Amino acid sequence: MVNFIWLFFIAASFVAAIMNGRMDALTEAAFEGAKSGVTVSFGLISVMVFWLGLMRIGEDAGLLRKIAALLQPAVRFLFPDVPKGHPALGYIMSNMSANILGLGNAATPMGIKAMQELQKLNPHKETASAAMCTLLALNTSSITLVPTTLIAIRMTYGSANPAEIVGTTLAATLVATVAAIAADRWYRHRYNRRPPTTIDRDGPAFRDSLGPQGPPGAGAGGRGEGKGEAVV
Repeated sequence: MVNFIWLFFIAASFVAAIMNGRMDALTEAAFEGAKSGVTVSFGLISVMVFWLGLMRIGEDAGLLRKIAALLQPAVRFLFPDVPKGHPALGYIMSNMSANILGLGNAATPMGIKAMQELQKLNPHKETASAAMCTLLALNTSSITLVPTTLIAIRMTYGSANPAEIVGTTLAATLVATVAAIAADRWYRHRYNRRPPTTIDRDGPAFRDSLGPQGPPGAGAGGRGEGKGEAVV
C-alpha cells in the first residue's frame, strides 16, 4: 500500500509540473531532495554509531539487564497472557529498553523477534493476539528518555541546542504511552466481556460439542441436513 501511495505522489507531481510548465522546478527539487537525503543520512550514521556504541558498553556493563529487571513487573502486568519465563518476555523487555533510550533502530530486531515468539503462542494465526496488539501499541507510543534520531537530525541542520527537545519529547511520549495502555486495557476488558458468538451448525466446533451422535435429525455419528446457527 505504501508503494502505491508514493507512486501516486510521484505521478501526481509529474502531471502537475507538466500542466504548469514547471518541469525545471521539479527536476531541481528532485536533485535537492536526493542531496539532502544523503546529508541527513551521514549525520544520522555518525550519531547512531555513537549511541549504539554506548548502548553496547551499557549492555556489557549490565545496564540493559538492570533496565529489563526494572521493567519486568510492568511487562508482566501488560502481558498477563504470556507464560512466565517465555522467550517472548525477554525480547519484549529488550525492545522496551532500547526504545526508552531512543534507539529505535536497535529496538526493531528485538520487536520482530518478540512478535515471532508471540505468534507461536497465538491460537488464531490469521488474527493478531491481544499480546501482539499490546506490543504494537507500546512500540508506537514508547516512552523515550533520549530522542536520539531527532537530536541527530537537528544537529545535521545546525540547531543551536539539539537536545532542548528532550523534555517535551519525554512529556509527549509519556502521554502517548499512557493513552496506549489505557486503550489496550479497555479493549482487553471489552474483548473478555464480549457476548456469545454464533457458529455454523456444520462447523467442526459445533459437531464436537454434540459428541458422536451428531446434530439433531442425524444418525449415529452423522450430520443433520440443512444449515443453521447455534449460540455458544
